[in-house]
Amino acid sequence: MAWSQTKKKLARGAFIRGASGAVLIAAFAAAAVLPLFAERSSAPKSAIDEVLRQAVEEKKVPGVVAMVVTGDKVTYEGAAGKRDTLHGAPMTADSIFRIASMTKAVTAVALMQLVESGRVNLDEAAATYVAELKDVQVLEGVDAGTKKATFRVPKTAPTVRQLLTHTSGFGYEFFDAKLHDYVASGAIPSMFQGSDGFLKAPLVFDPGTRWEYGISMDWAGRIVEKVSGQNLEAYFHQHIFEPLGMADTFYNVPAEKQARVAAVHMRQADGSYQEPPPQPIKATQEFFGGAGLYSTASDYMKFMRAILDGGKLGGKRILKAETVAQMSRNQVGELSLVELRSFAPQFAADPVHVPGSLDKFGLGFAINSKAVEGGRAAGSLSWAGIFNTFFWIDPSRKTCAVILMQTLPFSDETMNWVVEHFERAVYATH
Repeated sequence: MAWSQTKKKLARGAFIRGASGAVLIAAFAAAAVLPLFAERSSAPKSAIDEVLRQAVEEKKVPGVVAMVVTGDKVTYEGAAGKRDTLHGAPMTADSIFRIASMTKAVTAVALMQLVESGRVNLDEAAATYVAELKDVQVLEGVDAGTKKATFRVPKTAPTVRQLLTHTSGFGYEFFDAKLHDYVASGAIPSMFQGSDGFLKAPLVFDPGTRWEYGISMDWAGRIVEKVSGQNLEAYFHQHIFEPLGMADTFYNVPAEKQARVAAVHMRQADGSYQEPPPQPIKATQEFFGGAGLYSTASDYMKFMRAILDGGKLGGKRILKAETVAQMSRNQVGELSLVELRSFAPQFAADPVHVPGSLDKFGLGFAINSKAVEGGRAAGSLSWAGIFNTFFWIDPSRKTCAVILMQTLPFSDETMNWVVEHFERAVYATH
């Protein structure tokens, strides 16, 4: 696919919805972190540095930023490569990234704040809070000849809890064959077309019967907006970003910070990367719970640290400890995460494989029930974004790690090499 065609789709992708986008020296970003953590560790960094250096030198990725916290110490913070290959701008620790589906964890926290306050019940039908879901049906299939779809009434209505665990019945058009055919028939807009028309998508299975990744968290975001009376941009800022000191996280990047936004690069058939010509970053007034945020490694680390510390960072609390414990437990029972097939390989490799041995899901986070060899312990929380941004929170080892890149497609062998070697290096040096 030509870059011009791809870029149009990127304008409103499922993982990246929101606007697409003064270089500061890395020392400023480092200094901004210091007040929030007790101290920095003198642990050796060479193993992690070597992974980032090798990834750039072997052209696995144009640029990368990574950060690790163990306990109350920032034990690693580093950047390598280029933020912008067209102009040769170096990647710096304070570079701003499209974090795409890493937005989902923030939405989960926002919704759980409303659960804590008694305004939302996890096991209530989601339609109680968003009436648009009252008549949602299950898509049984699309006739290949007539393009006519058949539906049935779901056996049960999707609940708020099922939205947070991706067991609601909703899918993504680029990961689900039936939904892909339904969108291709012209029945509803593609989520790449730039509006919220994709929210008219039907269910693809009965709620609670299996796990499938999809637009559940976008509906969770709608619940936050309806119940709180604020849009997500305002709610996140007031109840999460401001308390945690996340000054570089937003749906709309301020003009004075746009020079720090890392460019997206798309891998070509020969393994090289192509960066599009620079385009102005346009503001958006559509905010989705499933994606759309921009952030930095340092900012997102503050969010992860709050989860690791039972809902607080420093003197600021965003959730109760018991709420975080609930979010961190398996909420899908005997169900397991399934390997996803991609119908848009220019965006996500087929099949889709997210590092970390993920097999269960809590409230907003994936969980690995078994330890990763040479890596995170069992019970760690994690997720990722389509531009190859990844994080995990390892409570038993009191470790948080984030690695941010801006490349497509998501989670191909090259990107997974970088993430997996980064993870091994984290635990080899900590």
